[in-house]
Amino acid sequence: MPGLGPRAVSSGARLEHVAETGSTSADLLGVARDGEKGTIWRVADVQTVGRGRRARNWVSPAGNLYASVLISDPAAPAHVAELSFVLALALRDAVLKAAGLAVDPDLPLQWPNGFVHDGHKTAGLLLEGGSTGGSAFAVAGFGVNIVSHPDGTSHPATDLTAAGYRLDRDSLFFALSDCVGARLHEWQRGTNFHLVRRDWLACAHGLGKPIRVNALNETFDAIFDTIDDTGRLVVSTPGGNRTVSAGEV
Repeated sequence: MPGLGPRAVSSGARLEHVAETGSTSADLLGVARDGEKGTIWRVADVQTVGRGRRARNWVSPAGNLYASVLISDPAAPAHVAELSFVLALALRDAVLKAAGLAVDPDLPLQWPNGFVHDGHKTAGLLLEGGSTGGSAFAVAGFGVNIVSHPDGTSHPATDLTAAGYRLDRDSLFFALSDCVGARLHEWQRGTNFHLVRRDWLACAHGLGKPIRVNALNETFDAIFDTIDDTGRLVVSTPGGNRTVSAGEV
């Protein structure tokens, strides 16, 4: 049974656990639009219509983590997209904490908000948001392959158990609920994104190496140079440096 960590409890966060739902993020987007406020976590044992970036289906069998969190008034609009990096770091922190590891160079973060093991995707994060009654909100959905992973995906996948990590869904969520609070506190609603950027770059996948960028209207090869002070991808191409605001690597 999933439970909140002590930091999450003391902050007033709430937890809803269901055996099955269509999508934990869709559920929280609905309650946010109805005017619900605060920090609310929703965890499902199984999702029937889980989704990833670009409306991809996220296969959601039992045993893996499917959790979303509602964050009311997370930051000024100019800083909300930074949450992708804040929460990706929190998820990585949580995996290491639940597995009893201090560091792990084999679990790098993939721009903008996933992470991989040995080149295989193990988790994803989908950030959505909106506003109601003049108040903004964000909903972040976490999908983590813990005991199983799909085959035949466009990007090869694996799961944490197959990769050698010793943890389960409930221990990972317990750690995640606290790590999200810690990283949000560090971020300070965008004031300290330079700290987030520093930590994210320290464990970035493919930094300084050739990558393929799937941008909104094109796909191209480049060298991954860095991310800028707003989180945009900065790459080198034969035609010069380019900055990518939206897409995936």
